[in-house]
Amino acid sequence: MKQTLLSFLMMLLPLAAIEANDEIIEIDGIYYNLVKKAKIAEVTYRGTDHRNGNSYSGYTSIVIPSKVSYNDEEYNVTSIGSYAFMGCSDLISLTIPNSIKEIGAWAFAGCTGLTSINIPENITSFGDHTFDSCISLTSFIIPNNITSIGEYCFNYCIGLTTLILPNSLTTIGDYAFTSCTGLTSVEIPNSVTSIGQSVFWDCVGLSSVTIPNSVTSIGNGAFAECISLTSVSIPNSVTSIDYGAFRGCSGLISITIPNSVIAIGQGVFADCI
Repeated sequence: MKQTLLSFLMMLLPLAAIEANDEIIEIDGIYYNLVKKAKIAEVTYRGTDHRNGNSYSGYTSIVIPSKVSYNDEEYNVTSIGSYAFMGCSDLISLTIPNSIKEIGAWAFAGCTGLTSINIPENITSFGDHTFDSCISLTSFIIPNNITSIGEYCFNYCIGLTTLILPNSLTTIGDYAFTSCTGLTSVEIPNSVTSIGQSVFWDCVGLSSVTIPNSVTSIGNGAFAECISLTSVSIPNSVTSIDYGAFRGCSGLISITIPNSVIAIGQGVFADCI
């Protein structure tokens, strides 16, 4: 069901725009969009339509260089474009150079075999659906330079058991870790001020969560269906708990709600038997 939904959403995505003076070429098995005026290269997919399928079928390991040469011109490789490796189910490991400053949305979505990836220090954010359905990722240490995680970024990463969120992180997008069923504990850094909609929905293995004093709101369905949660302590910085935040947390035995909370939405503890 979830994989079908992912495929449907990918079909709805718009085509990537390519400027007239740019050119997509292949160098040593990797496709690049060459931005000729700026002399920079973006790692991309084969052709002009990301819906054509897996551009790197059969590749199990890819090392992206920091520079490439084409027609006697040198280009700095500075980004991994949206959809670049989407659906590359054979890919197991990917090495990214420090020259990379940006990773686009859906860049690794559906890379079901991906177990290892390094994130350079120049990257400051992950876009929407970046690692969506990367079911073989088991451990992910997010670097200290990351400030935001996009919507559905790690959606359905069911193999993820270890997640370390950095103190640099300020924003976690809605549905960022939905259905990460292997997660057992999460410590939210005190740089985060809100837990958005369905961020940890259906994380059925999550038994421990630390919410810092910086958090002021807990969004709709933030921890819904987290059936392994037995106790939660909400800090006195929280003022609102939105609709269904802990709905279906059937293992929940105790929860501490501070006097700072002035609004509790409908069904916050529905089916907490």
